[in-house]
Amino acid sequence: MIAPRTDREAPGMQSRRPAQLSAAGSEGARRELVRRIVHSPTFARSERLGTLLTYICDMAFKGREAEINEQKIGQAVFGRAQDYDSAVDGIVRSQASRLRQRLELYFQQEGADEPVRIVIPRGGYVPVFESQTAFSPSQSVGNPTASIPEICSSIVAPIPNIHPVDPFHRRWLPWGLSLRLGLMLLALWFHDHRQPSLPAAIQTHPFWSHLFTKNEPVLLVAPDSGLVLYHGMSGKEIDLKEYLEGGYRSESNGLPLTNPTAPKQDWLLDLANRRYTSIVDLNAILSLRDRARTLGSDVSVRYARDLRPNDFKKGTVVLLGAYTANPWVELFENNMNFVLKDDYTQYMWVLNRNPRKGEPARWVSNRSDPQRRVYGVVAYVPNLAGDSDALLLEGTGMSGTEAVADFLNDDARLLPFLNQIGRPDGTLPHFELLIEAHNMGASAVRSQIVSWRTVN
Repeated sequence: MIAPRTDREAPGMQSRRPAQLSAAGSEGARRELVRRIVHSPTFARSERLGTLLTYICDMAFKGREAEINEQKIGQAVFGRAQDYDSAVDGIVRSQASRLRQRLELYFQQEGADEPVRIVIPRGGYVPVFESQTAFSPSQSVGNPTASIPEICSSIVAPIPNIHPVDPFHRRWLPWGLSLRLGLMLLALWFHDHRQPSLPAAIQTHPFWSHLFTKNEPVLLVAPDSGLVLYHGMSGKEIDLKEYLEGGYRSESNGLPLTNPTAPKQDWLLDLANRRYTSIVDLNAILSLRDRARTLGSDVSVRYARDLRPNDFKKGTVVLLGAYTANPWVELFENNMNFVLKDDYTQYMWVLNRNPRKGEPARWVSNRSDPQRRVYGVVAYVPNLAGDSDALLLEGTGMSGTEAVADFLNDDARLLPFLNQIGRPDGTLPHFELLIEAHNMGASAVRSQIVSWRTVN
């Protein structure tokens, strides 16, 4: 047993505690800091993130840290029902991740001179107020010159004398520990493989319960972000046929590079062969995978470059990314109204094939637009065989894709839309949905529905 340390603290702890206490300051000073952050340019266009920050900080000020959890935040900030399943609805996790990014951006820019910063440690939602200089990277538990043994000895208390172990216990102790470890691993296995009990609201969700059904195969296709970089650097478009043939990854002929040289050609081909996908797409894939598994679907995640046409002939298909990152979108575009296009220089736009009265022929996302408008498309369409469904999530950039993923994860916005387009008999038609958002710090903010279509 490790004896409790009552006589002294580890070196450096004395210096850290006053810094944290002084950083916390008075409640009034901390509230003023929250107010400055929420009304800053970084947060001005993200009312929901500001509301989330205000809520968790106010709960902390009231000493109710134990109540700052995912379930309570979902109810208080995002209007979720009291019994909603946070394992399926990840709105709090996704918004908390964006809040951490936005706070980091604030303290790098207009809040760089703030003496106090707010941190939301990963794995929880309780805010921490700390001095901006309290945790300098040069410190090693308060002593930059301390060696590892010295640091360890300063933190871990002296171990008291241990009585010698008799031969019998010494012989059977390893077997006992092994048995205990085996039982723990077995319990974990049963925990991870048990069939979750689904709330009725999840089983009957008007969208997810139809897209993901029990024992139905679901193919999640991760986009090829290396292809996006190739497009941008070469200015050359790669259609699905070329993508399947793969010649662009080994042939440098015809690349319209400015002042092409052998090293540049080699570098571009190396880039085309890299296997990248964006963190925005990865977050969306993980959320969709968890939701599908919870509803009992047989999920597989595949990289776009590894697939062939036969892979799309059965089961539910989910495609992430526009055609510039996921050329498989081309298989579905002939029957779609909203189609993304890119000139690989300044503009990317959403083509409106059949404009309604008052609608433009296209919605343009200008990379130099000071308002940083981006667009995202949700297409819920039949699969290629016509016996199941396909879901396409596209965007004029990562922020556009993030905007549509956030929309689908937010029942407060999704359900009213589904109610609006639902058939009289209660069934849901296939649909296309166009969303406009604004790109701020590589995150989507202020999203809204621009147009939609249904397919009867």
